[in-house]
Order: sequence, then C-alpha cells, then structure tokens
Amino acid sequence: MNGVPLGTRDTLFNRDISFYLFRLPLISGVLDTLITLTLLSFVATGAMYWLRNDITLPPRRASAKPRAARHLGALLALLFVLLAIRLWIVDTSNLLFSTTGPLLGASYTDVHIALPGLYISAIAALIAAVWVVLGIARDKLVWSAVSGTVFYVAVSVLARGIVPAAFQKLVVSANELTRETPYIRLHIDATRNAWGLNKVEGRDLSGEVQLTNANIKANAATVDNVRLWERDLLMQTFKQLQEIRTYYDFVSSDDDRYMIDGKYRQVHIAARELNSESLPTRTFINSRLTFTHGMGVTMAPVNQVTSEGLPVLFIKDVPPVSTVSIKLTRPQVYYGELTNEYVFVGTGQPEFDYPAGDKNIYTKYTGRGGVPIGSFLRRVLYAFQFGSLKILLSDDIKGSARVLYRRNVMDRATTAMPFLDFDNDPYIMITDGGQLKWILDAYTTSDAYPYSQRTADGTSYMRNSVKVVIDAYDGTVDAYIADPNDPVVQTYAKIFGGIFKPISAMPADIRKHVRYPGDLFRIQTALHATYHMTEPDAFYHREDQWQFPSGLNKATNENPFMRHIIMRLPGEKNPEFIFMTPFTPRGKDNLAAWMVARMDGENYGKLSVYRFPKQSLIYGPKQIANRINQDTDISRQLTLWDQKGSEVIRGELLVIPIEESLIYVQPIYLRAEGGSIPELKRVVVAHENRVVMRETLEEGLDALFGSGAAAETTTNAQDSLSTLGVEPSVVGGGAVPSTGAAPSGAVSALLREAQTHYDRAISAQRAGNWTEYGREIEQLGVTIRALRAAKN
Repeated sequence: MNGVPLGTRDTLFNRDISFYLFRLPLISGVLDTLITLTLLSFVATGAMYWLRNDITLPPRRASAKPRAARHLGALLALLFVLLAIRLWIVDTSNLLFSTTGPLLGASYTDVHIALPGLYISAIAALIAAVWVVLGIARDKLVWSAVSGTVFYVAVSVLARGIVPAAFQKLVVSANELTRETPYIRLHIDATRNAWGLNKVEGRDLSGEVQLTNANIKANAATVDNVRLWERDLLMQTFKQLQEIRTYYDFVSSDDDRYMIDGKYRQVHIAARELNSESLPTRTFINSRLTFTHGMGVTMAPVNQVTSEGLPVLFIKDVPPVSTVSIKLTRPQVYYGELTNEYVFVGTGQPEFDYPAGDKNIYTKYTGRGGVPIGSFLRRVLYAFQFGSLKILLSDDIKGSARVLYRRNVMDRATTAMPFLDFDNDPYIMITDGGQLKWILDAYTTSDAYPYSQRTADGTSYMRNSVKVVIDAYDGTVDAYIADPNDPVVQTYAKIFGGIFKPISAMPADIRKHVRYPGDLFRIQTALHATYHMTEPDAFYHREDQWQFPSGLNKATNENPFMRHIIMRLPGEKNPEFIFMTPFTPRGKDNLAAWMVARMDGENYGKLSVYRFPKQSLIYGPKQIANRINQDTDISRQLTLWDQKGSEVIRGELLVIPIEESLIYVQPIYLRAEGGSIPELKRVVVAHENRVVMRETLEEGLDALFGSGAAAETTTNAQDSLSTLGVEPSVVGGGAVPSTGAAPSGAVSALLREAQTHYDRAISAQRAGNWTEYGREIEQLGVTIRALRAAKN
C-alpha cells in the first residue's frame, strides 16, 4: 500500500521493479497460504468422509455420495484455480530470478521455452478445474479428479521440466554466448543498479609517474596520515596502558578524522567501557547500582610514535585528559558495545565515576535515559521482567530512581528499527561540545531485485539509507535518511511516519564524522572486481576480472589491504577521508586498479576507481613483499632481532596512492618474549623496485626521494667504498674521489671494475639469482680491497 516506484521496469513483463520488491512477496505468500489451506482441507475432509463411508476408494468400487462429491470437488477445483493463478503471476515472475542460464535472471530458455510452458501449465490447471466440476455434475467425481490431476501433472512435467531441460542442453549450451548475450547484459545492468555500481566513476592512470621529493611534499596530508598502527596491535597497547582498572575494557578501535590544532588528522579512537564481568565482587549493589558506566575514550594519531616505540596519545587516562584541541565535557559511557546488562541510576547508592588515587569519585546521573521505577507497581513489574526479587526488596530503588536497559547500542537500534539491517561496526565520536555519540550504519535490503547477483545470504539489493545516532549518556536514538532516493526507505518512512529525520537535520559536528559503511563497501568492491566489465562478451569470458590482493599475514579481515586513509585523490585539490582497496588481475600479483569510497562533505558516498594501464607493470603487494624479503640488510636485521628473545611482528603492507603512482609502507614491531605491548621499531618504505628500512616513515621517504635517494638500493659495498674516500654515488657511475683529485689510471680501472661487479650483482638480485649475486659481491669485495691498497 505504501510502496514507492523505482522508476525502472523489467524488460520481460514491463513492470516497475517495486512490484517485485513490495507486492510480489505478498501475492506469493497469500497464494501459498490459500493453496496450503485448500490442500489440507481437501485431505482432512476426504478423510472424514471416508471414515463416515460417504466415499469409497479402491480396491472397492470408487464412489462418492452427492454431498461429499460436491464438497470435495469444489475444494479440488479451487485448488487447481489457485495453482493456475500462482503459475500465471508468481511462477512467471520468478523466472527473473532463474538460475537456468549462466547467470541469475531469465535466460534464453526461460524466455522462449519455460515462460510458454508456465502459461500452458496454468491453462492445464484451469482445464483440470473445469473437468472436476463436470465430474461433479455427472456424478463421476473420482474419475474426473484422478484424470484431471493426471492431465495437469503430465502437462506440467512436459512443459516445465522435460522440454526446457532438453532445449537448454541440446540447443542453448552449444551456442550459449550468442543466445545469452542480451540476458547477460540485463544481468550486468541490474546488478550494477541494485548495488550502486552504476554510479562508480572511473579514471585511467598513466602508471608511469616517477615520484620525486616534490610529489611527496605536495601530498604531505597523505604522508602525515599513513596508518602505522594496526588496530589489533594498538588495542593490545590500549588494554595494557589505558584500561587503568580491571573493570574497564576496550571493545574495538575505530578510524576517524578530526581537525586537531588546525590540521586534518586521522586518529584511532576507542571507548573505555565498564565490563561488569570483571568487577572484583559482583553483588547486586556493585553490578546494578554502583558501577553503572564507562569513562571516556582513548585517542591516538595513526602515525605518531614515542621514543619508546609506543603510540602517542591525544586523549588518555581517567578522567580523560586531552593534550590537543578536542575536549571531553561528558565522558560517561552508559550506552555502548559492552553494556549488555540493566542498571539503576538515581538510587540511594552513589554511582562510581572514576578512581582518583586512593579514593573514588562518585556522580549522579542527570540524563533522560531509562524508565522511572520509583513506584511500587513498576518495581513489581520490572522485578518480574528481569527475574530479580532484589529489585522489589531493595530500599535504594525508590523516588527518582530509573532503570536503564537495552544499553547495547546494536541491540538498542535493532529493537527500535527491526526492519533495517545494521553494519557490524558501530563507531564512537566526540561532538564539538565534548559529548560522546555512537553512529551506526543501517541498510535497507531485499532479495527480490530481478536479475541482480545475490550474496551468500540471498541479498540482491542494498542501500546504506539510514544513519542512526545514539547518545552514549542518555541513549537517545535519532535516525536520519542518508539516501533519500532509496525507494525502500521512502516506503518505510511512509509506513512509520515521524521515525526518520532528513540528513540535513543531523548536527553539523556529527555529520563531519559519518563514514561510508564497511560491510557495504566490501560487497561492492567484491562485485566490482567482476562487474566493471560491462560488455557481455568480455564478462562471459572474464577477460579482465580482478581480485583482492592475496593476504600476506593471517589477518582476520577478509581483505587486509582495505583501509581508511586521508589522502589527496588524483586531480583533487584537498585531502579527504576515504575507504580504499587495491585490485590485482585474477591470478596475477601486479596491480590493476584501486577503488575508493569518499566520505567528506558533498563528496560523501561517491565511489571512484582508478585504473592502471594494462600494458604497464605496476608492482602489487605480493611482489613488493618478495622484494622486502630479498633485501639482505632488512632480512639480516629482522633475523638478528628474532634471535634476541624478541618477537618480530611484520605489520600489514600499506598501499598508499601518491599522485598517479604508489608507495608501499610496512611497519615493523617488536614484542618482548612473553610480553603483550608491541613497539614500533622500523618502517619499511618501497617504491617500484627500491626498498629501504628506517626508524621513521620520514627517514624512509627521505632515503627514497631525498637528495641521496638514488643510492639507497645499494648494499653494504657502498659503505666500504665510502671508507675509501669515494662518494656513495660511485655505484651509480661517474664517481670521483672525495678529495676532488683526479684518480690515477690504476684507481680508475679498479673503479670501473667495481662498477661492473656492482651492476651485475644488482641485476642478479632483481632476477632472484642469489648464487650469481653472492659471486659478484665477493668479487666486488676483492676489488674494494685492491682499491684500498692502491690508495695507500
């Protein structure tokens, strides 16, 4: 009754897609219910008449008394009529979800053979119904019922089973691409429309840009926000350094962006919640009346490290202390991800707020959350609901006392709006006024979008149409329509008037922190890896199919290279917060493209893909990882650390787009044997075939793109040459002694020989020929010793 048209029609029946989203499920459900009830009634009534001897069945002569014949005949005729209606409306419509062909949707066989077969079966059902009615009139119910049923079943098996299957195997399969091309195009277009891929903006990159120090400086916002701290490792550090007390806990760390002291910064932020399971004593007073809430957040920039290798903390401790321009004025967390139990506030017991040395600080709840429970009747009702007699017997619960329950933000949102699906990652943010808010991404979904590819759970349509904001202090739930063009959320808004607010009504300080939802982006990128091919021929052959790069570590994330980052996109002037993932060609390791979801300002929700030229080799993560592993200096250092009672943890390899090229960054952590606090010790930076490892990202970038960048891929032989008074650039050719004097003929010859051995060693290293590499390095050492002797 409230369905909103999509404005798109299917090509087979010329119906608006809203018919399949909103009306067809209802029609199908009603018809299935009527068919089931009619069939059950026919069976039950037939059994009753048989028990009363009103009908007789074989081996005796089959017959039926007039009243029984009329009753049973009417039920059977009604059953055939209902089957005919279902075949004509529902089953024909379900062809748009068929899997007969190579892809989901009506195929050549469905349109040309199965559809006429369904119409023929529907007509056969109507003929059977008429035949049964005639049998009643002629007092031959049993014969007409049996013959009518046999006729219907025979026609259905032939028209809907044997003929379509034979046609598909004998006619279509041998010429599948030719026959199915129009339907493949329908499937591609429907999938792209249903999943929002039709709005992806594409851009081709040259892929041949040689990055310079000027490029790095021009993209300072990107470099300054490279995420060196991984969430899992950062959470380990937070838990050890910032939980403060055993009853505090961090559930997750979220990426977000803030203007901090005038700079656009990417940060990790985690809520410090109360874990009632970890209270020293879990009495009714402790767990329900005294310890009621968590305290504040911990915030750390993604790329800053202390001299001890630990994360710099912008907001820390209890009560929260901020060293930056972001301040917390209401740090209490009554509603969160770990708040699964009910508590009472405003009672006779003081509420614990936070520890302060040897004493505790207490507070009194002043929010609007919860339900007043001061009256005796309400205490009786809630004692029954929660199964606790102590609620009724407690002298502390009276007067202005309130009960706070459904405090888990996910449970709270799904209870309020059960018709929406929610993203698995709620995230917390700090308003300009210093209050804590939770933001949840809500989806409208359907499994009934014709021709569209489905996920494992059957979903074929999804939109992030609603943003839900929940106050961490009083639990207020506000739902904002983020996609007003989505017909599903428009339909819900018509049904549930007043629940949803327009996105323009969202406070500006909250809107600055909305993110593109991760669950949707993962599905969209996985689909786009195939559905960027819009031509049926290329799609059918999978000529240009992409995939996510294969993971290098055992990461819990399905795609370890998908991450949030602040960067300046190619062709844009300002840095922005994005969600990004790279692609490689299927079965290959080089990069093919990278895709982003934009999140800031007017660009929110825009999807863009940047494609590298197919004829160019752009190193992918696995290839860069192999180059890092083959670097002798890096391997030697990591092996040395591993042998000293420390555990070396190689962080995820970060793919960082710069201009129209890429750099790779991999943080290296050390953790003491048996310890639980990882320390960031080194950063590996790679660009094309050059790899360096330094103590900081800045040093690594300087090594690659600074004044001495060309000499950074050399081996230890350069250091030996430097001791001879020769500049390191000797390995690049054209070196002269550092004293400025012209070399003698013997020294010149030795320098040329050293150059030759070095060049051969580098070529062998790049080819992976370590035997040849070792031989040339050994010869280079001999030449260096000869140079030293010649100099002396």
